[in-house]
Amino acid sequence: MPNYNTNCIEKPVATAFQNLGRCIGKYPWLFLIVPLLISGILGGGFYFLHQGEVHDIENQFTPRNGLAKEERAFVKQHFPHREEFSRMRLYTEGVYASLIIVVKPNILTVKAFQEIIKLDLRVQSLKTSTNYTYATLCAKEKSKCVSSEVLDIVNYDSSNIENLTLNYPYHETRTYLGAVVGGVKYRQETKRIETANAIRLFYFLKDDIENVTDAWLSLFVDTFSSDKEPELGSISVFTTLSREQELKKNAKSVTKLFSVTYILTITISILSCLRLDCVRNKVTVATFGVISAGLSVLSSFGLLLYCGMPFAMAVATSPFLILGIGVDNMFIMIKCWQRTKVHDKVEDRMAETYKEAAVSITITTLTDALAFYIGLLTPFRSVQSFCMYTGTAILFCYIYNITFFGAFLALNGQRERSNRHWLTFRKVEIPDKDKKSNACSVGGAYDPDTGAEEDTPISVFFKKHYGPFLTKRWTKVFVILLYFVYVCVSIYGCSQMKVGIDLENVAADDSYIVNYYDNEDHYFREYGPFVMVIVKDATFQYWNKAARDDLLACVREFENSDMVAKNMTISWLDYFMTYAHDVKLNISQKEHFMKFLPSALKLKGFSEDVHIQNDMIEASRMFVPTVNIKTSVDEKNILSFFRETASNCKSKNGVDLMVYHPAFIYFDQYAVIVSNTIQNIGVATVVMLVISLLLMPNPLCSLWVAFAVASVIVGVAGFMALWDVNLDPISMINLVICIGFAVDFSAHISYAFVSSKQKNANDKAVDALYNLGYPIIQGALSTIAGVIVLSAAKSYIFRTFFKIMFLVLSFGALHGIVFIPVFLTLFGVLWGKCKN
Repeated sequence: MPNYNTNCIEKPVATAFQNLGRCIGKYPWLFLIVPLLISGILGGGFYFLHQGEVHDIENQFTPRNGLAKEERAFVKQHFPHREEFSRMRLYTEGVYASLIIVVKPNILTVKAFQEIIKLDLRVQSLKTSTNYTYATLCAKEKSKCVSSEVLDIVNYDSSNIENLTLNYPYHETRTYLGAVVGGVKYRQETKRIETANAIRLFYFLKDDIENVTDAWLSLFVDTFSSDKEPELGSISVFTTLSREQELKKNAKSVTKLFSVTYILTITISILSCLRLDCVRNKVTVATFGVISAGLSVLSSFGLLLYCGMPFAMAVATSPFLILGIGVDNMFIMIKCWQRTKVHDKVEDRMAETYKEAAVSITITTLTDALAFYIGLLTPFRSVQSFCMYTGTAILFCYIYNITFFGAFLALNGQRERSNRHWLTFRKVEIPDKDKKSNACSVGGAYDPDTGAEEDTPISVFFKKHYGPFLTKRWTKVFVILLYFVYVCVSIYGCSQMKVGIDLENVAADDSYIVNYYDNEDHYFREYGPFVMVIVKDATFQYWNKAARDDLLACVREFENSDMVAKNMTISWLDYFMTYAHDVKLNISQKEHFMKFLPSALKLKGFSEDVHIQNDMIEASRMFVPTVNIKTSVDEKNILSFFRETASNCKSKNGVDLMVYHPAFIYFDQYAVIVSNTIQNIGVATVVMLVISLLLMPNPLCSLWVAFAVASVIVGVAGFMALWDVNLDPISMINLVICIGFAVDFSAHISYAFVSSKQKNANDKAVDALYNLGYPIIQGALSTIAGVIVLSAAKSYIFRTFFKIMFLVLSFGALHGIVFIPVFLTLFGVLWGKCKN
């Protein structure tokens, strides 16, 4: 049986690190001061933080190359906005402010309408500091400000509501109430409204004077969001600026938590490195390990801000993560230091420490950093920004760990070699077992058998108790059963996963827009948006009856769906055919069709729906109303249905159609999020496997790491779905992180297993747990401490980050100290055959 040896890279890497460690041991002050100077210079980049911040929801949370953006460009080209305002015909959301007034059990009363009319008058009277009012900024229709449909019906007189019969969703065939009257109970036969719970008022503004309209919209929010609830019911507020403004506040709200995180991380690091021995105590070493992580954030963020890299809100979570990752490598290096002989020279101890730690921390750093850089492949800019900042911070963390932190480790080694107190630096006596001594005045004990520092109690626990317990036969059976349950629950959770981010989740829980979205979801979801169905074929022969029949057949395909309202399609072609029939026009010839079309369209306001150029119809559009779009699943289904139906129409009937609505810009995430997540995870896993194959001395070890990565990803994906976390751009970031952390824990234990000099598989597992079990626990706890404060954040985005990171770390550690050691012992025979 030939030996399988892949240490052709691992060995030179270890040798290079050995030489570096010796150099740092000789010249520690150089390696301590230079990173500080670099950090100071690069930290100046934070001066550009304000101009680097981005809060554009569409830019950050929708696919960069989304199909809806191409569709919008087509609509903008062929159907530009005109002077006459029409909400249905907008290719953007428009610029508007909105109020939802809720009154139970019935809002259609004189008293309620008195309050609504008063609110409307208050809106009309709002005046900015530059004397702009709604009347001067409003979008206009027939030279008048666009007004509320409901208030127009009652003629702004509340007493008229008593004697009025309202029909739903159309009142007297012309006035559409589906978007402005909510919580409606009506008679199915007559469509007559009996009661309603909510009225929505829209105030649309011109979209070509941004600075002025922004001031008015901000005044609108300030005025009505702070309003006390009226006696009759409740008011909720929203403007087109609201999401971006609340996103900005959301990002700022989490910065104050960073100081808490820093204190927690330092505390846990210190406590885990605390020793009763006043010489071997590693309190200051742990503190400098956390400082090293902080410097890496300062340097990496400053560098990227110098380079003009956009700073998305998601990046605000990165420092929490970097603090945790940064101290992971610190714990590995401290553990390797403790295993060196205390009487050796400091440079020799540093050389041995770096030789032992080299491969382990290099593998974890490379896989972590590459996992994030691979995230740049995603079409979501928020993910790209987060991955660039975090990946770069991890590289700086690695560099500062082996320079700045290593330098302090060497300086601390010089103190230990001269047997000085960790705090006072005074020389102390070496403890004598035969004499009683004060723990504060003696120190420097070591294991005389090995010449290394004495084991910590937890390392002894892993060696004497936990390791032997885990390698018992019945324990292995239980672990296998536990893993089977873990996999089953994870797969079930994956089947329950929801896709997409709800826009209300970009704001804090106590934001005023949350109440607006809740009311919108509760009262205004029976009728959804009117989707544009566009004929984009400039050669389509509308005058040809067969061609028209094909087009109308396509429209009927849309109308036959349960997601589309029946008999409510708005079609210029239907109108023109009816008009031609009524006035007995022959429209079967192109000349006649094109001659009478423009004048007929003007009669009913359809001119904007047909793009005529050079006596040719370049494009035309109709509007198909949707119904019952209540959840993200419904949004995903409606997008898929309309696009698939349009595609089928072209293949079956030869009619080239396009479908579009401004909401499709946000719905596009559903079309790419799953495939893109799988792509990123797949690429990152392959890269990780290649790295581990190159740097680990045993190929089977790399395969076990790959197995752990797949297992952790499935577990996190399944359990996050059960914990009410959707698959969206935020959670996609964290699933990519899974790869890095799964590699961290599994690579450490697998590498220790194959590197162990023990002959028996069970003994190898115990030895691996003894050497790296405690650093794994330290790394997991310190990283959880780094993100746990986010669980207290008032934002879905930050809580999601905490939830997934908690799952990643818990399952990663579970694999590292439970599943992987057991599975390695079960395949001990293979390890024996394929050993170095």
